[in-house]
Amino acid sequence: MRLFTPEAMREADQKAAALGYPTLLLMEWAGMKAARLYRKLFGQAPAVVLAGKGNNGGDGLVLARHLHLEGVAVRVYAAEGQEGDALLARQALAAHGLEIRPLEEASWKGGEVLVDALFGTGLKRPLEGLYAGLVERMNTSGLPILALDLPSGLPYAPHVRATATLAFAALKTPHLLNREACGQLYLAEIGLPRHLLQREDLPEVATPEALRPLLPPRPLTAHKGSVGRVGVLGGYRGEGLRYAGAPLLAALGAYRMGAGLVHLVAPEGTPLEPLEAVFHPVNAPSLPPMRVEALAVGMGGGAWGRAWALEALQAHLPTVLDADALHPEVVELYRRAGVRAVLTPHAGEAGRLLGLPPEGVAKDPLGAARALAEATGQVVVLKGNPTVVAEGGRLSVNPTGNPALATGGTGDVLSGAIAALMAAGLAPFDAARLGVYLHGLAGDLRAGEKGVGLLAREVAEALPRARRLLEGGQAPWPFSRV
Repeated sequence: MRLFTPEAMREADQKAAALGYPTLLLMEWAGMKAARLYRKLFGQAPAVVLAGKGNNGGDGLVLARHLHLEGVAVRVYAAEGQEGDALLARQALAAHGLEIRPLEEASWKGGEVLVDALFGTGLKRPLEGLYAGLVERMNTSGLPILALDLPSGLPYAPHVRATATLAFAALKTPHLLNREACGQLYLAEIGLPRHLLQREDLPEVATPEALRPLLPPRPLTAHKGSVGRVGVLGGYRGEGLRYAGAPLLAALGAYRMGAGLVHLVAPEGTPLEPLEAVFHPVNAPSLPPMRVEALAVGMGGGAWGRAWALEALQAHLPTVLDADALHPEVVELYRRAGVRAVLTPHAGEAGRLLGLPPEGVAKDPLGAARALAEATGQVVVLKGNPTVVAEGGRLSVNPTGNPALATGGTGDVLSGAIAALMAAGLAPFDAARLGVYLHGLAGDLRAGEKGVGLLAREVAEALPRARRLLEGGQAPWPFSRV
């Protein structure tokens, strides 16, 4: 599945029209699917439809007609000036005797549901005047809001904060970059020729169907030396302080992702119970002899972080560089040595590597991840919501995960998990996107049980369950289809 920009979606619509596909059918299917979702979510609750003058407004007018035919009480407020398909949708609705009032007169009361069909993906600047006022009133109404295709106003402010959003034909970048504004997200196929949605130049959305084939096989003859061995190098000891929790969590993440054996190289005195790791206690960063296929480096490294990364470079193995190992000069040395690495920065660390403020990275995570991957020649896992995985010009946007993962140590678990998948033989890009997906799914599973207050080790403990669900074709798709 590809993640469309609004511009790419408009281009697909235009190509469909050029092929002779009646675009009115797209609008009819969109409105009909929206009415179906409305009934599923809100039953016979009365609807207030707010329609703009473009195609998104036309979708809303079609929805209003279908709801009216199904016995739902509907009031419609629409902008003047519809043309083309939207005008036909207005005429069809009027033919059923339903009054269409001006947007300026829009009002609502308790017990109603608001349908946002003002702009969708057609907006190119922030809302102002009448529309900005409408959005503010909708958001403060306390009523449920169903947004058609995209909450009006996105990606700017003000924008609608929807209870649910129905995306048409494909997911668009604002759906994943502004998940909170979308509420519960749904996806509807509306008849667009499928080959127009297969754009290899667009980012992918990591789906269970695409990731399941990447799972490393586990034959009956498997043993601990045949399914991947991981070395974890991290921790810091100095000035009376000892930081050992991060590498321990990375080791746990590697084991729970399926590593057969984990070697833990960490400061002397690191408590290991109950982790079954081969422990190499050190008083300074060093690379002891060990047989492993991949490394995870830098977690909790503090002042030792750079040294840990330089020690690991000697092994010339696929390496996850995390946290305190992420320094521009270190990443450059890995590139020059031809060592394949997966960089796992958050926005602040990515900004340091790119010479950008964290806000600049957060504003355009897809662009930042691509730029960092191209600059370093490595795979980049830009952590956030959503997390973006990049390699060269390839981008994979992860749909799993939730705010409960915003707790110390979850990133360390992720680093160990990715290292385990590389040790099992996956290419760095595949290990990264599969590891990110399963890590997020594990967080979703545990958050559904516990909510906020999740611990990193609890996420690690849920990794086998997440993997089992994906392997069995039962991994929940976070966006329901209509």
